[in-house]
Amino acid sequence: MQQRSGGRARAQPSLLRRRALVASGLCAALASGLHAGPLLTKPRTVRISKGYGLLYLPLLVMEHERLFERHAALQGLRGVKVDWVLLDGGNSVDDAMMAGTLDFAAAGAPGFIELWAQSRGIPNVEVIGISGLSTTSLSLNTNRPQIASLGDFTPSDRIAVPGIRTSLSAVVLQMAASRLLGAENFAQLDAITVNMPHPQAMRALIRGEGGITAHFTSPPFSMLELRHSNIHRVVDSIDILGPLTLDVVFAPKRLVDAQPALAAAFVGALSQANRLIEQDRQTAAAIYARVSGLDVSREDVMRMLAAPQMRFSVEPVQLMDYVEFLYRVGTIKTKPLSWKEMFLARHSGLQPA
Repeated sequence: MQQRSGGRARAQPSLLRRRALVASGLCAALASGLHAGPLLTKPRTVRISKGYGLLYLPLLVMEHERLFERHAALQGLRGVKVDWVLLDGGNSVDDAMMAGTLDFAAAGAPGFIELWAQSRGIPNVEVIGISGLSTTSLSLNTNRPQIASLGDFTPSDRIAVPGIRTSLSAVVLQMAASRLLGAENFAQLDAITVNMPHPQAMRALIRGEGGITAHFTSPPFSMLELRHSNIHRVVDSIDILGPLTLDVVFAPKRLVDAQPALAAAFVGALSQANRLIEQDRQTAAAIYARVSGLDVSREDVMRMLAAPQMRFSVEPVQLMDYVEFLYRVGTIKTKPLSWKEMFLARHSGLQPA
């Protein structure tokens, strides 16, 4: 029980930080006089975040094929432009959302759930889920041959994640530790995690730089790392936790309330992107290889997309697993009865165009 209390204590700075962000976001919104008025009824530029990994492929397809613009036009919203913002880690995405610099955010499900719980009922900063995004595995890879399980990590090891304690990787690592090391030891590995973007973490792991001995990541990074003889896999999230939806899309509730057509356009565009990935894998793989900025070929991406655990869908899977864990460890104080309580687009009549 003492270890559990320690884990809760370590989780408190994140909770306090998120509350401060919600409060500062509210103050900024009030100071700028933001309300559901002309700013929302005459959209010019819609700001959408994206990330590095293959998890974000539907968004990269949306960007490349200009699908959001097409579906916005179908909803009667002419002249809409999209500003795509590259962000890595739930902390960065949540901060940008609270600062009012994003309209649609793609981020790890745990970060969204925490932000939803903290901002619920607060005008101008409350967020609402729009859709699921991707389901695949997170893999913990290491360059130390002595490490075969989570229990083999030592205080001198360093596990790279894109956001300590609150990013998708960090929370799923806690969930895995809870299952494998005991519920009271969910935070046992927190002290050796370090904040590092996935591309930088992959380079550090392969080259043995910066003290990085492990990296908890998704494709393509998890697959590219295993090409090197000095890297091996320790655990896989699907083997431990099942096929969780890893990333979701959310938006300010005030935006969706004022402009439901924007949310409908997003769901329609995302659904079309998912169909393209399913029906024309070669084209989707070529888009990712071209725009990702990573040393990955179309054939590499094709093999990754063929993996049975790789799935893209607007319908999220097993979100309540995150909710139950975050509630149990004290990260969130509000627990929805169903994932639909957090998602407007899936229970308010918004359907793909």
